[in-house]
Parts: sequence; structure tokens; C-alpha cells
Amino acid sequence: MNLEQADMSNTSSSTGRKRLGTLTIGQAPRADITPILLAALPDGVDCVQIGVLDGLSRADIAARYAAREGEPVLVTRLLDGSSVTLDKAAVRRDMDGKLAELQARGCDVVLILCTGEFHGLDLDRAWLVEPDRIVPPAAAAIAGPRQVGIVVPLPEQAASETGKFAALAKPPVCEAASPYSDGLQALERAAVALRDRGAQVLLLDCMGFTEAHRRAAALASGLPVILSNALIAKLTAELLA
Repeated sequence: MNLEQADMSNTSSSTGRKRLGTLTIGQAPRADITPILLAALPDGVDCVQIGVLDGLSRADIAARYAAREGEPVLVTRLLDGSSVTLDKAAVRRDMDGKLAELQARGCDVVLILCTGEFHGLDLDRAWLVEPDRIVPPAAAAIAGPRQVGIVVPLPEQAASETGKFAALAKPPVCEAASPYSDGLQALERAAVALRDRGAQVLLLDCMGFTEAHRRAAALASGLPVILSNALIAKLTAELLA
């Protein structure tokens, strides 16, 4: 897979190659997610990566996307590897223009690199892949009647982001551990806590979790672990095969 950020002249129609666009709510490229995409996508696919926060300083981000008390939030990764917490509504406000840019750059498929629940996203030509529409029903189908334990990045997301899991046979149990700032030990503690609360299968509900996180959670809890971004990468690859 050929990765690019800036070249806007080369399109899939002119090269005959399929083109995937990815939109992170943070800054692109995402060094943590790219290896998972590379492992899943077929050869001969170009990838254009952009982010909602591209080119912004921390001061810019704070001025435009600061979290508001009592309002839904998202957490994401910056280019330097650090994390930032964002107001979800402010992020949603700026996503449409970024998605339109990816479509204008010739992307056949556009993948959102966030499992947060968004409403009203649409593209008139490119195929839009929204993880929040795929991961919850997939988890419900895989888990069946079993109790699902969900790891979210922030404690407040246990309330704001779990409504999307209404399809589960049982309401999920949730614990928080950030893939960006908490380290593997925090995730291991969260996995064990979920097991002790009755979870029979775990879901890592953030695109920032990696295979290392999956292994740590599985070893600590002894439970099967669903990695959201690996699931989405494999399904997206089917559209580009």
C-alpha cells in the first residue's frame, strides 16, 4: 500500500489504482493505526491520510476544540504521540469538509479512524465506512447472549458512548483505559475488572488500541478480545480487493 498525505494531483481514476482515504479526528498520519491497515489491505491500494487537527498547535486545538463540562468528549493522538481530549460536537462540525476533501482527492473508499458515534455524515460518490455503525452490531453478533465488557479511553465515555451498543443481548459493562496515555498496566487492570464484573468477551472501543493492547488484555483476563481497528481494517479491505 502506498501512503501519502499531500499530493492532490494523482487520483485513482488516472492511475487505475484503488484509493483509500482515512480521516482521523487527530493528526495524520497515524503511526499506531497504519501498521494494522497495512496488514489488512491488498497490494495496489493508495492511501491518503488527513486529520481534523492537521497543522494545528496545541493552542489552536484548545481554542477550537476544548472539552466542555458535561458534554460528550473524544480522545485522540497528535503527531508527537501525545493525546488530547476534544469536544465531540466541535469535531463533528469540521468533519464534513475533511471528508469532502478526501472524496475530491479521488478516494474510492473513505474510512473514519474513530469509533465514536457520529450522525449525518455522507458522501455522494465515495464509499464511507463508519466504525460506529459496524463495530456494535458485529460485537453483538459475535457475543450472542454473552456479557460484553468494553474498554473506553475516558471514564466519561462509559455513559456518552455506550448507547450505541443497544444491540447487545445484555447492557455492557465498561472500564476506562486510554491507549495513548495510560500504559499497558492500566489496560490490564481494566480487563481484569471487566472479567470480575462478569464479562465473557472484551471489546477495545477505540481506534488507538493496537495488537499489543489486545495481547495484554487477553493475557491479563483470559478472555477473547475484539480489537476494533483490526475488525474495521479487514472489512474495509473487502471493498478494495
